[in-house]
Amino acid sequence: MTSTRIACYQSSADSSPEVNMQRVESAMREAAAKGAKIFCTQELFRSPYFCRTQDPAQFELAEAIPGPSTERFSALARELGLVCILSLFEEVMPGLSYNSAAVLDADGRYLGCYRKMHIPQDPGFEEKFYFRPGDLGFKAFDTAAGRIGVIICWDQWFPESARLTALQGAEIIFCPTAIGWLPEEKSELGARQLNSWKQVQAGHAIANGVYYAAINRVGTEGDTEFWGNSFILDPAGEALATAGESESLLLADCDPELLKDQRRIWPFFRDRRTDAYSGLREASSS
Repeated sequence: MTSTRIACYQSSADSSPEVNMQRVESAMREAAAKGAKIFCTQELFRSPYFCRTQDPAQFELAEAIPGPSTERFSALARELGLVCILSLFEEVMPGLSYNSAAVLDADGRYLGCYRKMHIPQDPGFEEKFYFRPGDLGFKAFDTAAGRIGVIICWDQWFPESARLTALQGAEIIFCPTAIGWLPEEKSELGARQLNSWKQVQAGHAIANGVYYAAINRVGTEGDTEFWGNSFILDPAGEALATAGESESLLLADCDPELLKDQRRIWPFFRDRRTDAYSGLREASSS
């Protein structure tokens, strides 16, 4: 089996959704020209990160899935033969919205979406005002380039997210995200926060024997300085591609044979004790 080249696009956000979509279209064309078969955006790529404040006017950014963005990018995915993951603000009806990722196959077909399961509520990250927790569970999608999974941002801190996605058969997990520093925290805690973010996700790659890609945004929006540092890891947690704090298109080759060997040498799925894990649910309710 041949390797699959994946691409992740890290950028700042313009105030215009049209400008942001054009940037992604250009990045998709560049990725395809460089041999990529799967492309993933950062979280909520169509706009600045509006969840910094609670503002009802921002609901105007929401759209149906399938809808205008999936229709637009389906045509490009089909033209380029490129699987595409789009992180979007999904509106089911007025007052009912999700933080979602739509998956388009290389022939442009809409395969489905993942809805972010864990919704944060912190200063500068007021997501509970905008989003209902996902109701579709953890998923994997069969694409022309392999079986992939998606989790979104705050999901990355919960080991169950990556584990359940891997158990659905995902061999590559993509994590669109929007995370950064607040000015009052950066000098004292910034390096520690960034390191924790990297380490917890490396653990997901290792513990589940998967390729793992985290795609963050960059730039300062209001008081939030998004730290970028997107990366792609192999199943041993080794970095295949990394970014700094500027616009970047990351590319990496994912070899299914390496994944297979890693899972055979480190058979974590074989040795799971599902009979002993009922305490997880009991502990959470006590």
